[in-house]
Amino acid sequence: MIFIDRLDAARKLAAALQSYRGANPLVLAIPRGAVPMGAALAEALEGELDVVLVHKLSSRWSPEYAIGAIDESGWSFVSDPSEADEAWLREEKARRMEGLRQRRVLYSPERPPIDPRGRVVIIVDDGLATGATMIAALHAVRAQAPQRLICAVPVGAPDSLQKVEPLADELVCLHAPWDFRAVGQFYSQFRQVEDEEVIACLRERRQRAAARAAGAVPNRPHRVDGNVSWRRP
Repeated sequence: MIFIDRLDAARKLAAALQSYRGANPLVLAIPRGAVPMGAALAEALEGELDVVLVHKLSSRWSPEYAIGAIDESGWSFVSDPSEADEAWLREEKARRMEGLRQRRVLYSPERPPIDPRGRVVIIVDDGLATGATMIAALHAVRAQAPQRLICAVPVGAPDSLQKVEPLADELVCLHAPWDFRAVGQFYSQFRQVEDEEVIACLRERRQRAAARAAGAVPNRPHRVDGNVSWRRP
Protein backbone atom coordinates (compact mmCIF):
# COMPACT_ATOMS: atom_id res chain seq x y z
CA MET A 1 0.00 0.00 0.00
CA ILE A 2 1.41 3.37 -1.07
CA PHE A 3 -0.27 6.60 0.05
CA ILE A 4 -0.26 9.60 -2.28
CA ASP A 5 0.51 11.97 0.58
CA ARG A 6 -0.44 12.55 4.20
CA LEU A 7 -3.91 13.85 3.30
CA ASP A 8 -4.61 10.68 1.31
CA ALA A 9 -3.53 8.67 4.36
CA ALA A 10 -5.79 10.81 6.60
CA ARG A 11 -8.81 10.17 4.39
CA LYS A 12 -8.21 6.44 4.55
CA LEU A 13 -7.81 6.58 8.34
CA ALA A 14 -11.02 8.60 8.62
CA ALA A 15 -12.88 5.84 6.77
CA ALA A 16 -11.56 3.29 9.28
CA LEU A 17 -12.57 5.52 12.21
CA GLN A 18 -16.09 6.45 11.07
CA SER A 19 -17.64 4.86 14.17
CA TYR A 20 -16.32 7.85 16.17
CA ARG A 21 -17.99 10.48 14.00
CA GLY A 22 -20.50 12.32 16.16
CA ALA A 23 -18.63 11.45 19.36
CA ASN A 24 -16.76 14.80 19.27
CA PRO A 25 -13.40 12.99 19.36
CA LEU A 26 -10.27 14.87 20.32
CA VAL A 27 -7.64 14.25 17.65
CA LEU A 28 -4.13 14.72 19.00
CA ALA A 29 -1.46 14.88 16.32
CA ILE A 30 2.26 14.34 16.88
CA PRO A 31 4.07 17.34 15.31
CA ARG A 32 5.04 18.19 12.86
CA GLY A 33 4.21 15.80 10.05
CA ALA A 34 0.99 14.43 11.50
CA VAL A 35 -0.68 17.80 12.14
CA PRO A 36 -2.13 18.28 8.60
CA MET A 37 -3.34 14.67 8.86
CA GLY A 38 -4.90 15.39 12.23
CA ALA A 39 -6.69 18.44 10.84
CA ALA A 40 -8.21 16.40 8.01
CA LEU A 41 -9.16 13.62 10.43
CA ALA A 42 -10.79 16.03 12.89
CA GLU A 43 -12.77 17.59 10.05
CA ALA A 44 -13.98 14.22 8.75
CA LEU A 45 -14.97 13.00 12.23
CA GLU A 46 -16.42 16.36 13.39
CA GLY A 47 -13.98 16.53 16.25
CA GLU A 48 -11.39 18.87 17.76
CA LEU A 49 -7.69 19.08 16.96
CA ASP A 50 -4.71 19.67 19.21
CA VAL A 51 -1.15 18.41 19.47
CA VAL A 52 0.50 16.00 21.88
CA LEU A 53 4.09 17.09 22.37
CA VAL A 54 6.69 14.39 22.65
CA HIS A 55 10.19 14.02 21.25
CA LYS A 56 12.46 11.13 20.54
CA LEU A 57 15.68 10.74 22.50
CA SER A 58 18.50 10.32 20.03
CA SER A 59 21.48 8.04 20.17
CA ARG A 60 24.79 9.71 20.92
CA TRP A 61 26.25 8.07 17.84
CA SER A 62 23.36 8.58 15.40
CA PRO A 63 20.98 11.57 15.81
CA GLU A 64 18.36 9.91 13.60
CA TYR A 65 18.22 6.74 15.70
CA ALA A 66 15.63 6.87 18.51
CA ILE A 67 16.67 5.17 21.71
CA GLY A 68 13.55 6.36 23.56
CA ALA A 69 11.28 9.39 23.93
CA ILE A 70 10.18 12.07 26.40
CA ASP A 71 6.88 13.93 26.96
CA GLU A 72 6.02 17.41 28.26
CA SER A 73 5.81 16.25 31.87
CA GLY A 74 9.39 14.98 31.76
CA TRP A 75 8.40 11.31 31.75
CA SER A 76 10.71 9.35 29.50
CA PHE A 77 11.68 5.84 28.59
CA VAL A 78 14.77 4.34 27.00
CA SER A 79 14.34 1.29 24.82
CA ASP A 80 18.04 0.73 24.22
CA PRO A 81 20.14 1.74 27.26
CA SER A 82 23.30 0.42 25.61
CA GLU A 83 23.16 3.35 23.17
CA ALA A 84 23.40 6.12 25.78
CA ASP A 85 25.54 6.71 28.84
CA GLU A 86 24.05 8.46 31.85
CA ALA A 87 25.64 11.87 31.19
CA TRP A 88 24.58 11.91 27.55
CA LEU A 89 21.04 10.88 28.43
CA ARG A 90 20.73 13.63 31.04
CA GLU A 91 21.86 16.24 28.52
CA GLU A 92 19.63 14.85 25.77
CA LYS A 93 16.56 14.94 28.02
CA ALA A 94 17.27 18.55 29.02
CA ARG A 95 17.65 19.57 25.36
CA ARG A 96 14.41 17.88 24.34
CA MET A 97 12.43 19.27 27.28
CA GLU A 98 13.50 22.81 26.37
CA GLY A 99 12.45 22.14 22.78
CA LEU A 100 9.03 20.90 23.93
CA ARG A 101 8.53 24.01 26.08
CA GLN A 102 9.32 26.23 23.10
CA ARG A 103 6.94 24.31 20.87
CA ARG A 104 4.09 24.58 23.36
CA VAL A 105 4.52 28.36 23.49
CA LEU A 106 4.66 28.47 19.69
CA TYR A 107 1.65 26.22 19.05
CA SER A 108 -0.61 27.27 21.95
CA PRO A 109 0.23 30.90 22.71
CA GLU A 110 -3.30 31.98 23.67
CA ARG A 111 -4.80 28.97 25.40
CA PRO A 112 -3.90 25.84 27.36
CA PRO A 113 -3.93 22.42 25.67
CA ILE A 114 -7.38 20.87 25.26
CA ASP A 115 -8.15 18.62 28.23
CA PRO A 116 -8.55 14.97 27.14
CA ARG A 117 -10.20 13.91 30.41
CA GLY A 118 -13.33 11.87 29.75
CA ARG A 119 -12.95 12.25 25.97
CA VAL A 120 -12.60 9.83 23.08
CA VAL A 121 -9.01 10.62 22.08
CA ILE A 122 -7.34 9.62 18.82
CA ILE A 123 -3.57 10.02 18.68
CA VAL A 124 -2.38 10.16 15.09
CA ASP A 125 1.05 10.01 13.47
CA ASP A 126 2.08 9.63 9.84
CA GLY A 127 3.72 6.29 10.58
CA LEU A 128 5.25 4.10 13.23
CA ALA A 129 8.95 3.29 12.88
CA THR A 130 10.51 2.53 16.28
CA GLY A 131 7.28 3.48 18.05
CA ALA A 132 9.18 5.55 20.62
CA THR A 133 7.28 8.83 20.21
CA MET A 134 3.91 7.08 20.08
CA ILE A 135 4.69 5.21 23.29
CA ALA A 136 5.47 8.52 25.02
CA ALA A 137 2.35 10.14 23.55
CA LEU A 138 0.06 7.33 24.70
CA HIS A 139 1.59 7.42 28.18
CA ALA A 140 1.17 11.20 28.42
CA VAL A 141 -2.49 11.14 27.40
CA ARG A 142 -3.41 8.03 29.42
CA ALA A 143 -2.25 9.87 32.54
CA GLN A 144 -4.96 12.47 31.85
CA ALA A 145 -7.81 9.91 32.06
CA PRO A 146 -9.41 9.84 28.60
CA GLN A 147 -12.59 7.80 28.21
CA ARG A 148 -11.09 5.87 25.30
CA LEU A 149 -7.61 6.09 23.79
CA ILE A 150 -7.02 5.19 20.15
CA CYS A 151 -3.71 5.01 18.31
CA ALA A 152 -4.16 5.65 14.57
CA VAL A 153 -1.40 5.34 11.96
CA PRO A 154 -1.49 4.65 8.24
CA VAL A 155 1.55 2.37 8.31
CA GLY A 156 3.80 0.81 10.90
CA ALA A 157 6.55 -1.69 11.48
CA PRO A 158 4.97 -4.92 12.79
CA ASP A 159 7.30 -5.23 15.79
CA SER A 160 6.67 -1.60 16.80
CA LEU A 161 2.92 -2.08 16.50
CA GLN A 162 3.16 -4.98 18.93
CA LYS A 163 4.95 -2.72 21.45
CA VAL A 164 2.32 0.01 21.13
CA GLU A 165 -0.83 -2.13 21.08
CA PRO A 166 -1.05 -2.80 24.86
CA LEU A 167 -0.91 0.94 25.60
CA ALA A 168 -4.07 1.85 23.65
CA ASP A 169 -7.69 0.77 23.90
CA GLU A 170 -7.65 0.40 20.15
CA LEU A 171 -4.94 0.34 17.51
CA VAL A 172 -5.91 1.29 13.96
CA CYS A 173 -3.20 0.61 11.40
CA LEU A 174 -3.94 0.36 7.69
CA HIS A 175 -0.71 -1.30 6.58
CA ALA A 176 1.88 -3.33 8.49
CA PRO A 177 4.42 -4.48 5.86
CA TRP A 178 7.06 -7.05 6.70
CA ASP A 179 9.65 -5.08 4.70
CA PHE A 180 9.15 -1.80 6.61
CA ARG A 181 12.32 0.35 6.55
CA ALA A 182 11.11 3.94 6.92
CA VAL A 183 7.80 5.80 7.04
CA GLY A 184 8.52 7.78 3.88
CA GLN A 185 8.89 4.53 1.95
CA PHE A 186 5.09 4.27 1.83
CA TYR A 187 4.28 7.77 0.54
CA SER A 188 4.62 9.03 -3.02
CA GLN A 189 4.95 12.56 -1.61
CA PHE A 190 6.46 13.00 1.85
CA ARG A 191 7.38 16.66 2.15
CA GLN A 192 8.57 18.30 5.33
CA VAL A 193 5.93 20.11 7.40
CA GLU A 194 7.06 23.43 8.88
CA ASP A 195 5.97 25.15 12.09
CA GLU A 196 3.99 27.77 10.15
CA GLU A 197 1.75 25.06 8.67
CA VAL A 198 1.23 23.48 12.09
CA ILE A 199 0.16 26.84 13.54
CA ALA A 200 -2.19 27.50 10.61
CA CYS A 201 -3.82 24.06 10.95
CA LEU A 202 -4.40 24.51 14.68
CA ARG A 203 -5.81 28.01 14.24
CA GLU A 204 -8.20 26.96 11.47
CA ARG A 205 -9.48 23.95 13.40
CA ARG A 206 -10.06 26.08 16.53
CA GLN A 207 -12.12 28.52 14.48
CA ARG A 208 -14.15 25.72 12.88
CA ALA A 209 -14.77 24.04 16.24
CA ALA A 210 -15.93 27.34 17.73
CA ALA A 211 -18.27 27.97 14.80
CA ARG A 212 -19.75 24.49 15.09
CA ALA A 213 -20.25 24.87 18.84
CA ALA A 214 -22.00 28.21 18.34
CA GLY A 215 -24.46 26.88 15.80
CA ALA A 216 -24.92 23.21 16.58
CA VAL A 217 -27.02 21.28 19.08
CA PRO A 218 -25.07 19.79 21.99
CA ASN A 219 -23.20 16.60 21.22
CA ARG A 220 -24.97 13.40 22.13
CA PRO A 221 -23.48 11.45 25.04
CA HIS A 222 -21.28 8.81 23.54
CA ARG A 223 -19.63 5.85 25.20
CA VAL A 224 -17.63 3.18 23.47
CA ASP A 225 -16.82 -0.11 25.14
CA GLY A 226 -14.80 -3.05 23.96
CA ASN A 227 -11.38 -4.62 23.92
CA VAL A 228 -8.23 -3.61 22.12
CA SER A 229 -8.56 -4.22 18.40
CA TRP A 230 -6.09 -3.98 15.58
CA ARG A 231 -7.98 -3.06 12.44
CA ARG A 232 -6.61 -4.02 9.08
CA PRO A 233 -8.03 -3.00 5.70
